[in-house]
Amino acid sequence: MTRLLTSILMIGTLGYTLYRYRYRLMNVILGTGYLRRILVRSMMSFPGIRKKMMGAVFSGPSNW
Repeated sequence: MTRLLTSILMIGTLGYTLYRYRYRLMNVILGTGYLRRILVRSMMSFPGIRKKMMGAVFSGPSNW
């Protein structure tokens, strides 16, 4: 019982810490070229995200 409670407490603390410092963590990840490449490559493997990104990048101005 104590081990389960300790595990739940540690997971909760880790989740809170990641949530609290999420922007700082993202800056570190996106500031590192190798990690940024891995992140972009993994996100572009999802069809919905890839379709939205390609549509936003290659579409012309909307008021033309």
